[in-house]
Amino acid sequence: MNILLVEDEPKVADFLRKGLTELLYKVDVVYDGLFGEKMALENEYDLLILDIIIPGINGIELCKRIRKYKPDLPILMLTALGTTKDKVSGLESGADDYMQKPFHFDELIARIKALTRRANHVSPGAIFKVADLEVDSYKKSIKRAGKEIQLTAKEFSLLELLIVNKNRVLSRTFIAENVWGLNYDRGTNFIDVYINYLRAKIDKGFNPILIHTVIGMGYVLKTED
Repeated sequence: MNILLVEDEPKVADFLRKGLTELLYKVDVVYDGLFGEKMALENEYDLLILDIIIPGINGIELCKRIRKYKPDLPILMLTALGTTKDKVSGLESGADDYMQKPFHFDELIARIKALTRRANHVSPGAIFKVADLEVDSYKKSIKRAGKEIQLTAKEFSLLELLIVNKNRVLSRTFIAENVWGLNYDRGTNFIDVYINYLRAKIDKGFNPILIHTVIGMGYVLKTED
């Protein structure tokens, strides 16, 4: 597996490079956002690991730029910034997962395996339909009542999880693990934030409402109330 690591702290970068190399990962290390962008766009990687606070352009902007050209590249943010707002900003920019420093190396490896496993298990050609909503997993396209709807990478993954499990109530823990590869922190509300983002695009102005809250349990995509 080829990994690009964008990290401006030499000790952290060296620790990660050595640890990942020992596990037979091939790791390229760069120390600023602009060079990271160049490397990511000019080479083929299986995973991008990046810090947020880096020289040149920050990790948030770097993630947004890369997402325009490589929407399927797994991206893991590894940063000291750990508030809910920071996590939401990172995930909104297109990151697939978010880990706060300091971290346990074993957990990092588990996150890496989860991200690359999800990336390698796309179901090409799968088209899901509920009422007038159509989700094409291969083309990454969404239509509701014939109207094309634009979603971010994370919004699409969340909708895909809901529609694949239509009529099944999904807990916040299940959603966090399957969309973000995260252990759900009950002190945060980022799952609810993303559900609201999705509702504004998928349900607002359409009938029937498809995304429902099941109080105390989670969320479900279904046609009936």
